[in-house]
Amino acid sequence: MFGQSVPQAHCLQSTGSHLLNPVSSSPEILTVPEPDSLYAAPFSLRRALRMLRFFGPAAMVASIAIGAGETILVTGVGAWAEYGLLWLILTSVLVKGVCVTYLLGRYPVVSGQPVGNALAELPGPRGWFILTLLTVELLGLTLALTAVAKPCGNLVVYLVNDWLPQGSSMRTWENLVTTLFLGLALGLSLLTSYASLEKQQLVICGILVGGTILSTLVVWPDLFGVATGALSFGRLPSAPAWAPPAAQNEYFLNLVTVFGYVGGTISTYLAYAGWVGLQGWGLAAHPDADRVRTRVRSASVIDYLKDDPVEARRMRLLLTPLRWDVSMGAIVLFVVTASFMIAGAVALYPRHQSLPGNMWDLLTKQSSIWAQIHPWLVPLYYTAVLAALWGTLATIPEAVTRVSHEFFSAVRPSFATFPYRSLQTILVTWFFVASCVWIWSDVSFDLLTQIVALFTTNLGVALVCIAAVYLDFRLPPRYRTRRFMLVACLFSVLILLVSFAISAVGLWGKTMSFLLQWDGNPMSLLWGGMP
Repeated sequence: MFGQSVPQAHCLQSTGSHLLNPVSSSPEILTVPEPDSLYAAPFSLRRALRMLRFFGPAAMVASIAIGAGETILVTGVGAWAEYGLLWLILTSVLVKGVCVTYLLGRYPVVSGQPVGNALAELPGPRGWFILTLLTVELLGLTLALTAVAKPCGNLVVYLVNDWLPQGSSMRTWENLVTTLFLGLALGLSLLTSYASLEKQQLVICGILVGGTILSTLVVWPDLFGVATGALSFGRLPSAPAWAPPAAQNEYFLNLVTVFGYVGGTISTYLAYAGWVGLQGWGLAAHPDADRVRTRVRSASVIDYLKDDPVEARRMRLLLTPLRWDVSMGAIVLFVVTASFMIAGAVALYPRHQSLPGNMWDLLTKQSSIWAQIHPWLVPLYYTAVLAALWGTLATIPEAVTRVSHEFFSAVRPSFATFPYRSLQTILVTWFFVASCVWIWSDVSFDLLTQIVALFTTNLGVALVCIAAVYLDFRLPPRYRTRRFMLVACLFSVLILLVSFAISAVGLWGKTMSFLLQWDGNPMSLLWGGMP
């Protein structure tokens, strides 16, 4: 991970000798480099513009995160709750887009080590924790990719319906186009490097932010209602009579599914730590970091950071690029997601027109509604949605491959020589084949998204957040995060675990209800979904 060359524009200036105690019987002490003067400069517009160059890894996170949850689920919630649940979106962004992302990305910047090595040393069989996370993610993402690709395939069929040959059912065409769309996105991911992918995701983030802001201005929402809804933490508006069954009959399960789908999955945040290392921030670019990392590969403590307040202050300044990157990524995620919820509140709520959760053509139905409001909204809508879903499909293979390669190498060091691109090809093949099974089985949208939210977002991200807190405590006391951020992260763990518990109870009740009414036909589980 850290052995690759890094852009020196983001690296920090070296200061003389970096090893103070080279005696073999004593731990090697790394001197923290002097930070760039830009980091400590007072705030100004010019400085802010220059700091934009650090926006990269978090753009990848935002691009992966903005998918089916942000474009479909939140719009459906806005249709019956209006602005009342914007606080749920803000909470999810603060928990995952800020706390989890920052604390996990902070560790490689401060320590210079990949997170896989540290997490592989947890008590028990070596690597049990990280291999468990990988297993859950590799299984869950096949469902998540289906939830992203199938609505997009349906939208494409809707757009080109007049040119399609007659004779085959619409469902067949939708599944076929979905398969081709998914295959194209996954296939092209094999031809792109991290650097080119990062640039692509920056463009996609720009399209998403620009398009959603412009569309929001066109519909001109109630700004007071938006502000009130975003700050009314804990307020739970009742589901009206026209709300979809998921909102009326599975109220809390519906909410925690939306909460879980705002943001990324397990590999998104673990990959962020790897992408941060590629930037050369902090000790990741230290000239002696490789030697020290080799020495401490199996160590339980980090003893090469000097217990000195001056050194610790330097390190906090070196975290400046990380803080800017995380902040910009969180802003993009919130603006885009909130805009889709606002669109549902403006376009659908006054008409008492909800979006049924068991249908895959939600994007198609929304497009016809936007056309009734203003013709400009239709191309903006198509562009934003397709960019969001394409960005997710194109970036997931890079995230999962980076995490898998790092974790397998941490468990078995000899795996480090296994070609990165070969591993990515294997994973892309798995995702495509397994996702095609779900695409052609016609599993219901509700059931699929609820399972994904249960395991890979609410529970999975909770475990990742716990791991991030553990990694922070591995650092020397002077180099740990501030107390307020630690408290925020612990509170985030609690929120995620409560969401998981609600998901588990809700799905269990849903399963029991289905089994009591089941007619014995296995296709009734997939085609219509559980009641």
